Amino acid sequence: MSASELKNDLFLRALAREPVSRTPVWMMRQAGRYLPEYRASREHAGSFMDLCRNADLACEVTLQPLARYPLDAAILFSDILTIPDAMGLGLYFEAGEGPRFRKTVRTAEDVANLPVPDAETDLDYVMRAVSTIRSALNGSVPLIGFSGSPWTLATYMVEGGSSKDFRHLKAMIYDQPEIAHQLLDKLARAVTDYLNAQIRHGAQAVQIFDTWGGALSAEAYQAFSLRYMKQIVDGLVREHDGRKVPVILFTKNGGLWLESMADSGCDALGLDWTINIGEARRRVGHKVALQGNMDPAVLYASPETIRAEVKRIITDFGDYPGHVFNLGHGITPQVDPEHARVFIEAVHEFGSR
Repeated sequence: MSASELKNDLFLRALAREPVSRTPVWMMRQAGRYLPEYRASREHAGSFMDLCRNADLACEVTLQPLARYPLDAAILFSDILTIPDAMGLGLYFEAGEGPRFRKTVRTAEDVANLPVPDAETDLDYVMRAVSTIRSALNGSVPLIGFSGSPWTLATYMVEGGSSKDFRHLKAMIYDQPEIAHQLLDKLARAVTDYLNAQIRHGAQAVQIFDTWGGALSAEAYQAFSLRYMKQIVDGLVREHDGRKVPVILFTKNGGLWLESMADSGCDALGLDWTINIGEARRRVGHKVALQGNMDPAVLYASPETIRAEVKRIITDFGDYPGHVFNLGHGITPQVDPEHARVFIEAVHEFGSR
């Protein structure tokens, strides 16, 4: 089945700002720890990265939320840190501490020694997962591929893992900006190759996750984050399998910079929950579609509250094309799966045209 024969193409049509019969919906981290079936698959795999590296298991967990809920897209199950891992930094996961790297990148020599991985060979397990998932979906809904942004990947590579203040990387951008630019350019080239390979293997849309761009000043965001996402957008395959391949940029806490993000050449902007979606739409006009933007914490509230918040966001967006409903960040592990169902069914109800 070709891309043009999708049984449900609401997601792709909304990203193209075409009229749709109802607002499409998916959730960031929809395949994740809030689902008991995911936890069982993860235990069976042995570790998180073993789950990512096994195409059949990655496919299994990608499809789990679609078996439960009437979602309008699947997203590849993987991790944003696959590229730095393929660069030889030694990714591992510390219980309760999140991802860590055995090596850090802090000097000009460190950056010069970093290889740019070849997505087809060094990240072949991701491509096998994309192909397997796309085949298993059999045209039911589109498949989203993704990567971390160069800035976000750099935060983990320079700090050695998660960070609250990004002190090593921020010191680098202010004291040795040329080293930071060399690192970010290398990452932008790697991400471009990685996303293009995902598109070749069957991803029908791609999202760039700039999780930590919002930690930058306005000037530094333009120079060290958005510049490199634009470089990626410029280098992407934008049509494949007879259909346009849309690109979504998502900068958490990026509401200050929507206009410049919309000028990047992307098709859609992901919004976190810190901005009103109607205001965001007025600011960017009809240049891009918008994706978002319910606070994931609303899913801890009562079903009535969840429904009211969904209705408010849809009403605030207004009767315009170009809205993909999503959370403003990933669904959290403690959410009751039935509350996720209430959320999705409310989008179906209130988002019907």
